[in-house]
Amino acid sequence: MPYLAASDRYEAMPYRRCGRSGVKLPAISLGLWQNFGGDRPIETSRAILRRAFDLGITHFDLANNYGPPYGSAETNFGRILAEDFRPYRDELVISSKAGYDMWPGPYGDWGSRKYLLASLDQSLGRMGLDYVDIFYSHRADPETPLEETLGALDTAVRQGKALYAGVSSYSARRTEEAVRILGDLGTPLLIHQPSYSLLNRWIETDLLDVLGREGVGSIVFSPLAQGMLTDRYLGGIPEDSRAARDDSFSPGMLSDENLEHVRALNDIAGRRGQSLAQMALAWTLRDERVTSALVGASSVAQLEQNLAALERLDFDAEELAEIDRFAQEGAVNIWAPSSDV
Repeated sequence: MPYLAASDRYEAMPYRRCGRSGVKLPAISLGLWQNFGGDRPIETSRAILRRAFDLGITHFDLANNYGPPYGSAETNFGRILAEDFRPYRDELVISSKAGYDMWPGPYGDWGSRKYLLASLDQSLGRMGLDYVDIFYSHRADPETPLEETLGALDTAVRQGKALYAGVSSYSARRTEEAVRILGDLGTPLLIHQPSYSLLNRWIETDLLDVLGREGVGSIVFSPLAQGMLTDRYLGGIPEDSRAARDDSFSPGMLSDENLEHVRALNDIAGRRGQSLAQMALAWTLRDERVTSALVGASSVAQLEQNLAALERLDFDAEELAEIDRFAQEGAVNIWAPSSDV
């Protein structure tokens, strides 16, 4: 049956301005890092994407190597876009990234101009797009000059293959440099995509201050700490979980201390009338410098449960103080090597 978007899709979702730009993003966006690759039924992905848009999610976030296998999330998304979302393209913000390993050899990784621009062309081909709305440098490259990496983003914008430039997992210092370099080139830095959660608070030290001062938006990923901030691990490690598969998730993250903190946070969420996941998402959005929180979903039901976080975004001072007692760094930031550059 042809897809017809819900007529009330913009009535409930709050939209936040991205820094000082003209772009607004939904408070919760959908990331296709997991669950949208070639190892999952495409009809499940289609159902999630349809429901997301019907509920006001206008931003779909991808990267060249999302899958598995690499590229398959973009391929599947491109098919669904052509069959379902083509009439709504101008209502969508679609992003992609390059920076992690994508193909063999020295030109399929990191931050060279050759890699980024070639990868963008491939991403556009897989998705059947003329342009993406945001193209990111996915991680900091310690060896390639920042001017080269950001110059590639500027070229992508000038070629009309991207509307905006973004960076992901850059330190505060490198973000300041990126703002300056891109500003000099005439392509402002629109957005930063850092990891951030109750167990991973590194952006509070200085990055949020830089973003606020420079007028750069932010979209935080892994706000549920790869599933740790849900009820999934409260009683141990399920056999079908990412931790059990050791899939970008080390079981060592589930330390006794982390689990103690997660259980305490779960109790606080319960008193708020929320699930732990809903409170964790709401908490990341408490700071106006955070434009959007990026969530994944393995089912329509999970997506709907996460979006219910928007029903209770307020926190009083007493709640925040209690949360701070247990929202401690849990050694879960596997992207720190990029932000430490």
